[in-house]
Amino acid sequence: MSALERFDSPVTPLRDDVWAVGSAHSCVHYHLQVEAEPDSLCRVLNLFALQFLTPHNVQMKQLNDALDIKIEIAGLSWHRAELIAQKMRNLICVDNVALRRLQHPD
Repeated sequence: MSALERFDSPVTPLRDDVWAVGSAHSCVHYHLQVEAEPDSLCRVLNLFALQFLTPHNVQMKQLNDALDIKIEIAGLSWHRAELIAQKMRNLICVDNVALRRLQHPD
């Protein structure tokens, strides 16, 4: 059974954020500059997988020795989005992370 088959909906299920109870969920956009290594994209996306979250949009482009990665995901509290961004910044392969709230997913 795949991870998505465990739920009735194909949309990422909303999980309670125990540190931000009552916070509204929103759609967020991560923009990262990452070293162009074979496992860099996997390391970044694994941070979502560990929390059973699935981004609805991922774009990656190689620019010389760096990867330009854009990730959009809905259903996160702003607190959780910031925690994930901080975990991204702690990865050795990540040079820069920008996080912003989106009005609606594209």
